[in-house]
Amino acid sequence: MTQSKQILVTGAAGFIGYHLCEALIKQGHHVIGLDNINDYYDVNLKYARLQELGIQKEAATVFAEISESTLHGPNMQFIRLNLEDREALPKLFKTFNFDMVCNLAAQGGVRYSIENPEAYIDSNINGFLNILECCRHHNVKRLVYASSSSVYGNSDDIPFKETVNVDAPISLYAATKKSNELMAHTYSHLYNFETIGLRFFTVYGPWGRPDMAMFLFTDAIINNKTIKVFNEGNLSRDFTFIDDIISGVINTLVKDSKDTSLYKLYNIGNGKPVQLLDFIESLEKVLDITAIKTMLPMQAGDVHQTFADTSRLEHDYNYKPQIAVDKGIKAFVLWYKGFYNK
Repeated sequence: MTQSKQILVTGAAGFIGYHLCEALIKQGHHVIGLDNINDYYDVNLKYARLQELGIQKEAATVFAEISESTLHGPNMQFIRLNLEDREALPKLFKTFNFDMVCNLAAQGGVRYSIENPEAYIDSNINGFLNILECCRHHNVKRLVYASSSSVYGNSDDIPFKETVNVDAPISLYAATKKSNELMAHTYSHLYNFETIGLRFFTVYGPWGRPDMAMFLFTDAIINNKTIKVFNEGNLSRDFTFIDDIISGVINTLVKDSKDTSLYKLYNIGNGKPVQLLDFIESLEKVLDITAIKTMLPMQAGDVHQTFADTSRLEHDYNYKPQIAVDKGIKAFVLWYKGFYNK
C-alpha cells in the first residue's frame, strides 16, 4: 500500500478527472476535486459523475465552498472554482497543503477552439499559470498535467515520439497545450519542482465526453441519426481506454520515475491506431445496428492520424495498456445504454 497523499485533482467532474478521483480514493489517498462545471457540454453528466463520488449536486453548484463526499467522507472533497481565480485558488492550496497536483481542468475540444478562442486562453493559459504559481508558493513537489496528442499537428514522423519538434500546432487548443509544456519547463527550471506533462491520445470509455467520437457515434447510431465521417473516413486514431489511461496517470502521480530530471513529458496512448471506418464497424457490431454515414471533407484543425510511441512511459513507469478497442467499445456501450436507459 502506497503512503496516503493529499492530492488535488482539477477537472474532477470531467471524464478523466472523475475516474482518477475514484481510483485514488480506492488507493486510500485524500482527494480534493476542483471543477468549474462549465456548460461546454451537458452539465447533468458532470453532476452525475460527481454524484458517483458522493458529491451532491446542491453542494457542488455553489462556488468556492468545500463539500464532503457522502460516500467517502473527508477522503473525497470538492470545490467549484475557476482555475484562473487568483484569490480562491491560492487559498485552497494554503488550506490543504497538497503533496501532489494533477491538473486535468482545461477547455477541451479542437473544433470549439475555432469558435470560442477566449475560453482556451482563460482556462488553459491563465488557469495553468495560476496552478504553477500556487505549486511554486505552496511547496508542491510534483505537478502532473494534461497535455495532448494534438501538439503533434500533422506530423509525418510516425509513431509520434516525445523528442520530435512540435512547433506547428494546427488548432488553438493544440497551441495552448504546447504552451503549457513550455510554461511547466520554465517553472521546473526556475523553482525546482517536478512537472510531468502527459500527452493524452484519444481517450474513450464509460462516462466519456459527449463531444468525442465514441459518444457521438453511439448516440447517433442508437437514435437512427446520421453520423458525420470526416475526411471520407481516411483518419486513424490511437483510441485509448480510460482504465489504461488512469493506471498510467496514477503511476506518474504517486510513484517515482526512473528519470530523475524535474521536467518530463510522456505520450500516454494505446500504441495501436485504428482506422475510423474500422472503429465504426466494431461499434456497429456491438450495437447490432448499421450506421447511416455522411462522408464529409477534412475539418479545419483536425489531424489525419494519431499514433503514440509509449516506450518512454513504459520504461519509466512500467506503463502497459491492456484493453483492446473491441472490448473497450463494449464497456462504453454497456454504460451508455444503462445511463440513458436505452
